[in-house]
Amino acid sequence: MADTTTDTTTGTTTGTTADRVHAPADTRVPTVIADNVHITYKIVGTGGGRGSATAALSRIFNRKKPKPGIREVRAVRGVSFIAYKGEAIGLIGTNGSGKSTLLSAIAGLQPVESGRIFSHGQPSLLGVNAALMNDLTGERNVILGGLAMGMSKQQVQERYQGIVDFSGINEKGDFISLPMRTYSSGMGARLRFSIAAAKDHDVLMIDEALATGDAAFQRRSQRRIEELRKTAGTVFLVSHGIGTIRETCDRVLWLEHGVLRMDGPTKEVCDAYEEFGRQ
Repeated sequence: MADTTTDTTTGTTTGTTADRVHAPADTRVPTVIADNVHITYKIVGTGGGRGSATAALSRIFNRKKPKPGIREVRAVRGVSFIAYKGEAIGLIGTNGSGKSTLLSAIAGLQPVESGRIFSHGQPSLLGVNAALMNDLTGERNVILGGLAMGMSKQQVQERYQGIVDFSGINEKGDFISLPMRTYSSGMGARLRFSIAAAKDHDVLMIDEALATGDAAFQRRSQRRIEELRKTAGTVFLVSHGIGTIRETCDRVLWLEHGVLRMDGPTKEVCDAYEEFGRQ
């Protein structure tokens, strides 16, 4: 498939996805294929200005109903790549560059406007806002979270203590028996990752879920990601911490304004991204 990527600054085509991964196609197993993916959000708003106080007062005094309007946001623009089993792939880019949107599309949670996404098995998306029930205890959330990911009751029971120990939330007390609403954001994020990491995944996508963990937890997480790569499939990691990307990933996709600006080895892409930020 002719899935070239063009640098929006220079207009230079970097070549096909197969060219960029630097390996014969028959030596590795594809887990995710994105083929010229476009994603557009349609935002329903109202007329009468940009929501200023003056516009609001004008509508009140004139007793006019605001006119509905639709604004389109092109979140992802023509992105193509192939991910292979055993890879840890970082996604970097400035805020609003389309990283989280792309992961949501791979997980099947966000429809694409055009293009196609193929995946091996069921991709799992873990984000900082992954659903856990605040009124239930950490213990109940571990059980329900494990079942929701497809583990059997026996598997959840067998892995329960490992999940709690991995999260580290009981190191300063019996927090696992307390409602989730009593947890800090860091404790909640650690528990979410620990539940997700207890299961082998064909494709695991982690969206900023490691950002709130301490150094010891991040080291445990990196080791677990290495294990997932060996025993399962592919790991995608979104993080604003370039240090985490450098330490965890061997390949990086750089998105900017929804366009795949660069795809290559971690050091090469991260160096270019940091240089871009200094300009």
